[in-house]
Amino acid sequence: MALVVQKYGGTSVGTTDRIKNVAKRIIKTYEAGNEVVVVVSAMSGETNKLVALANEMMDIPDNREYDVVVATGEQVTIGLLSMYLKSLGYKAKSYMGWQVPIITDSTFAKARIESIDDTKVRADLKAGNIVVVAGFQGMDKEGSLTTLGRGGSDTSAVALAAALKADVCEIYTDVDGVYTTDPNVCKEARKVEKVSYDEMLELASLGAKVLQIRSVEFAKKFNVDIHVRSSLNENTGTMVTREDKDMEGILVSGVAYDKNEAKIAVLGVPDKPGIAAKILTPLSDAAISVDMIVQNVSHDGLTDFTFTVTKADLKKALLITNEAAKEIQAQEVQSDENISKISIVGLGMRSHAGVATRMFAVLAKNNINIGMISTSEIKVSVVIDEKYTELAVRVLHEEFGLQG
Repeated sequence: MALVVQKYGGTSVGTTDRIKNVAKRIIKTYEAGNEVVVVVSAMSGETNKLVALANEMMDIPDNREYDVVVATGEQVTIGLLSMYLKSLGYKAKSYMGWQVPIITDSTFAKARIESIDDTKVRADLKAGNIVVVAGFQGMDKEGSLTTLGRGGSDTSAVALAAALKADVCEIYTDVDGVYTTDPNVCKEARKVEKVSYDEMLELASLGAKVLQIRSVEFAKKFNVDIHVRSSLNENTGTMVTREDKDMEGILVSGVAYDKNEAKIAVLGVPDKPGIAAKILTPLSDAAISVDMIVQNVSHDGLTDFTFTVTKADLKKALLITNEAAKEIQAQEVQSDENISKISIVGLGMRSHAGVATRMFAVLAKNNINIGMISTSEIKVSVVIDEKYTELAVRVLHEEFGLQG
């Protein structure tokens, strides 16, 4: 007997028919003699509707009340799925995140899981129940409902798998694995059989939509194997697991892109110690993550300080940055939403020189200008004009021989 955690995303449970199909897959795993814990998202499109309602009430919704609203989508799914399992004669029990309980910090809308009490879930499994848990949500120590941010159901699933010491965590989506790039952009994209935690962390942070970054962080920390699969077929997917020697031989394993980026530039900044901290600290205090950062060479004692945030955070980040700019006596604050981030990722970059040069050269050959650059040991990212996103992905995919 194995303990299997399965997670189904919004498209997999997007209609009652799809929920019934998911139930049949769950039953197949259960009938094979396994204990099964299922984590589900809200039905496809429901969270967007709830977010839109919140935005109708407040220009910038209060985060605590925002969580109260958007967490309701998953409640519907766990109830419907559990009902259908029971209608087929199986024992099932549904849990909201706070009922488990999944304890988080109090960073509403972007909460981080701190602990999980697995006592009730284990008792239900022992009693023969299929346990169905609402993803994306938890409860802070004050008893307030919290959510983990968009895509947080992946994190819920892997965190539960870690707490329960599950044998595997299966993440079911509308794609059947991790691809070398988005197949909707590049038809030559191919499925990868196995990818390391570190590569998946980079791909997730760089815009690959298959897994949420914090879920991969959990998996790496607790050595949880993640099997990314499609809920629409029985195909073997991609295993996200520990690094091995075979992975190191691949120069570039994937090309990722993210159109959910916005750029903020603080112009005419006095070039002196502490200025960067004065700009970024208020953003950090407001739980706004800053991604790429560039500071230009100083001229006449002034410099420009540019960084990126998510489009969702742009409005709030601009308000905060404008206040910081006044305090440091900067000349101007500008923003640009029409950008995207393009990245190449691969463990082979650790031991091969010239990868970035090849990337820059092929972009230049296609008249794609680079606005910002960021690197790590196994990735290179650039900011470009959003209109060139698909072209950049295709030419880089071809340059590094990732075709199927």
